[in-house]
Amino acid sequence: MKPWEFFLPDEPKDPDPFAWPSASPSHTEIDEDLLERLLHAPESGRSDLEVAVALARLVHQEYEAFATEGTNLDNEQSRLVVRSLEAVLARLNVHPIDLPFRDFETFKRHWRVAGATGNGSWQLRRDLLAELFEPLHTLLDERETRALTSDLATPISPRRATGWSRVDEELNELRRHFETAQTEQDYSNVGNDAVATLEAISAAAYDHARHGSPGTSEPPIANTKDRLSRIVEVEVSGSENAELRKLIRSAIELAQATKHRRSGDRRSAGITADAIILVAHLIRRVRT
Repeated sequence: MKPWEFFLPDEPKDPDPFAWPSASPSHTEIDEDLLERLLHAPESGRSDLEVAVALARLVHQEYEAFATEGTNLDNEQSRLVVRSLEAVLARLNVHPIDLPFRDFETFKRHWRVAGATGNGSWQLRRDLLAELFEPLHTLLDERETRALTSDLATPISPRRATGWSRVDEELNELRRHFETAQTEQDYSNVGNDAVATLEAISAAAYDHARHGSPGTSEPPIANTKDRLSRIVEVEVSGSENAELRKLIRSAIELAQATKHRRSGDRRSAGITADAIILVAHLIRRVRT
């Protein structure tokens, strides 16, 4: 489940019949009925754990948007998303998130008291929210990873998640889609998850100040092969790491080669998913 799924789909405006469909359609109006239902019971067809992962991300994103660029949620809706998250967490026996605010108005008072005003205040507000939400994201991601049992690869490390919240979210989405896939379209969608996961790894692991070639501008996040290859060159340099560099590059190339496959069968989808999982955890290890 994705955070945008808590919004109602916007009415299409002059649709282009030749345009490639977006993985995240335009949504601006929050689905209050869905959030009200979650206050009282699990949503049909969705596990509370799956909902909690996406809803925690939504609350974090919307409060960050309110504190920086602006959001379409009003104050009452900002209270509703928090209440719904707390209700879902309670059903999961997860310790409720201890927020020092209940809605946008009280959050604004909180950041003023915390001194997140003036120059650099947007980053200070992001830091305040990250301190509150990142432990919850990590807990939920690791719990969901343990719950998703399938015949895909699992990391040997006792830490089942990478610790990069967005990466773990995309990996779990990939696992979930592979676990439930039955049709050709289902298997093809694993390729879409592969693209999203590689870009999440690219965004989380690449630091241009550290990994960029001198005198070059930062490559776009979507240039995953270039960015991940530079991470390998910098983080595991030296002749003693030649075999490791070759392994990681091969895994990246395999993931790149298989991510757009549209053959729609379980074997090709599994190869794609395993390659992506391998890349995620290899890159995480060299960036630790």
